[in-house]
Amino acid sequence: MTRQSLQLELAERPTGAIVPGRTFRLRRVAAPTEADLRDGQLLLESLYVSFDPAMRGWLDDRRSYVPPVRLGEVMRAQALCRVLASRSARAAPGDIVTALMGIREVGILPEDQVEPAAAPWRGAGSAGGGFRMTDLLGVLGPTGLTAYFGMTKIGAPRPGETVVVSAAAGATGSVAAQIAKIAGARVVGTAGSDEKCRWLTEELGLDVALNYKDPDFRDKFKAATPKYIDVFFDNVVGGEQLDMALGRANKNARFVMCGAISQYNSQTKPGPTRNFANIIAQRIKMQGFIVFDYAKEYGAAKAQLAKWLSEGKLKRKETIIKGGVAAADEAFQQLFQGGNIGKLLVEIKNPEEVARL
Repeated sequence: MTRQSLQLELAERPTGAIVPGRTFRLRRVAAPTEADLRDGQLLLESLYVSFDPAMRGWLDDRRSYVPPVRLGEVMRAQALCRVLASRSARAAPGDIVTALMGIREVGILPEDQVEPAAAPWRGAGSAGGGFRMTDLLGVLGPTGLTAYFGMTKIGAPRPGETVVVSAAAGATGSVAAQIAKIAGARVVGTAGSDEKCRWLTEELGLDVALNYKDPDFRDKFKAATPKYIDVFFDNVVGGEQLDMALGRANKNARFVMCGAISQYNSQTKPGPTRNFANIIAQRIKMQGFIVFDYAKEYGAAKAQLAKWLSEGKLKRKETIIKGGVAAADEAFQQLFQGGNIGKLLVEIKNPEEVARL
């Protein structure tokens, strides 16, 4: 019997939130085989798929840093994969790699879209050397790199400065906040629940964590920034939190515009208005960036993140949803409703299960 591969395809473009059972459709197709490989290609099976807020932006038919996902196309996503067969010197059968595989079980990719696992995280299991295999998608992958470059290159916090990180309990925000602490800054994080706030202060060591759903949030935000804000790492972009941060900005503050999770599903896009003129008055630098901008520096950044992780200076948390490709709708709902702490992953296949063509 021919092996089947389940995949998630874009069925219609959402105008607001992703609608379970409507935005995407599940489809079973004949899985590609080793016989389908051409020179320079690899046959991969997905183990874990990364779910990130930016994925919502890829569904809109508009100009961006990457083309939108086409209707009927497999949903784009970064995945941790195992090589089933290879006609490339880049990786051999059995190797663990990361790739822009999309949300599917089995697929063929060209070698330039595949990144082999590299030391010191090669072969890291759940406890190997303090590293996890899934770190390749999180703290040692695009998530960690985004936090690293945004905080070190643009935010550049100095000892004693005040850094505020919005969505600080998310995959990127939690790493960015800890990098600021490593730099000697006083760090304030915002999150959407008391549980997340406790994790930020008790586990990650942030100085203050504020629940933005608290009716007294605005007053507490002001009280938490008595010397104003030197760096604002914005994972929300727009709305109340950015406006409040502009109002509390120090002279020559740096605003790192990283993500827009509050905007992705919104049909109206509220931006800062009342305090926007502070950009001029306080000489604020407000800069957006994409992690690809720093591709030539990935190796050094991963080495530094791995060092901090091994030294215990950097901690991470994962929310892993089981159920394979069919669990994608649940994952998207958790992602945009704030149901996850740290990195959100869907387990497509347990790595302990035997690979099969």
